[in-house]
Amino acid sequence: MNTKTYTARESEIERRWFVVDATDETLGRLATRVARVLVGKHKPTWSPNLDSGDHVIILNAARIAVTADKDQAKTYVRHSGYPRGLKEESLARLLERRPEEVVRRAIKGMLPHTRLGAQQLRKLKVYAGSDHPHQAQRPEPLA
Repeated sequence: MNTKTYTARESEIERRWFVVDATDETLGRLATRVARVLVGKHKPTWSPNLDSGDHVIILNAARIAVTADKDQAKTYVRHSGYPRGLKEESLARLLERRPEEVVRRAIKGMLPHTRLGAQQLRKLKVYAGSDHPHQAQRPEPLA
């Protein structure tokens, strides 16, 4: 009987590229699917302390679907650090201005809030349109 636990090494991890079309996809459901792939939980060699995830390309971020009245109710807040530096922006406004940022922020919230999560987020590529410069990586569609 083998009592040793297998742990993948950084050199043994094979990374693949996936492409997702976000047209008429619900924002949260798409974000959970993509976050799972970025973290690497879809692989049998997943480990919580290693970045074993794959690269994901999201196309047509401008055509993402949002349920109910979230486009007006949901706000993104940031502060510059200066007095009166609080900035608020609705989801609808950010979608028309920078649609790829809406998708990136939704996925970022589902990743670990550590240096490992920042490393996993770097493997995400989001584009507002249907063109991307990653043809050489031969991305496959994400199921």
